[in-house]
Amino acid sequence: MQALDGILVVDFTRYLPGAYASRELLRLGARVVRVEGPDGDPMRDTAPAWDAALRGGTESVVCDLKTDTDFARTLCAGADVVLESFRPGVATRLGIGPDDLSASTVYCSITGFGLGGRHTVRAGHDLNYLGWAGVLEDTAPQWPPVQVADLAAGALGAVAEILAALLARERTGRGARIAISMTHRSHDLVAHRLGGEPMPHMLTGGLACYRTYATADGRHLTVGALEPKFFARLCELLERAELAERQYAANQDKLADELSEIFATRSLADWLAHFDDEDVCVGPVWTREEAASEFGIHYSTGHQPALGEHTQSWRGELGLSK
Repeated sequence: MQALDGILVVDFTRYLPGAYASRELLRLGARVVRVEGPDGDPMRDTAPAWDAALRGGTESVVCDLKTDTDFARTLCAGADVVLESFRPGVATRLGIGPDDLSASTVYCSITGFGLGGRHTVRAGHDLNYLGWAGVLEDTAPQWPPVQVADLAAGALGAVAEILAALLARERTGRGARIAISMTHRSHDLVAHRLGGEPMPHMLTGGLACYRTYATADGRHLTVGALEPKFFARLCELLERAELAERQYAANQDKLADELSEIFATRSLADWLAHFDDEDVCVGPVWTREEAASEFGIHYSTGHQPALGEHTQSWRGELGLSK
């Protein structure tokens, strides 16, 4: 038995944050019904491979929330968890807000900016939230290669709160009303830096011992040798032991330039072989395909449902007209 066996999740969200959250709940054993409009979740068309990866094992029900609220509310009546990502106030206007459902339901809203405050109804996507949150300060105008606000702050933040609420419900019988702000939670990921740092941009390019370096074949190595013992051993293996004394010296770019010259003399494969049995905090910048071959987590989530595939079976189960 999985931890969430017997838990029904009704998911009204669209795009990445909700889809990733409900996929995680499914992975933990929940039954997930994704409620889509007549045109389906936009990811079906805009990012079909992403959609398929996150949808497998769920059920798809089509419901026009503007004209068939009864179906949606009846579906929610049996849900343990309801997940939505409308702008604040929309779910209530559609008749599926938190006050429309049972007090035992764990109701989670994934929002851009939370409930209340001047940004409440502001439109946005991951990059906007990260900009507002101060996450991009060190790296702009470049953008992060993963959707931190969507997946970490939003989806995983929602999953953590939902799991806690389900645990509390076991003791009290009461559900919860949860509002996740992707911007607030993204800011929380960098808030520990507000009190100052050992050096500017310490983990975002400020230190030579914590950077990526090009190799002779155009690939890259990651060097994360923060502790002196790791950096000293790295310098020994590079036959430049004297560089270890400059690990935290003022001119980090000069040290990085010298390391760059060394790493540019051999291929990525050669360097990985050279460091393979050493305790030096060095690794490759692998492609997604290379990473998947060794570290990929293969979820057996099952069938990827077509749009509305389970609509009629659910209507019948709920005693509604076809």
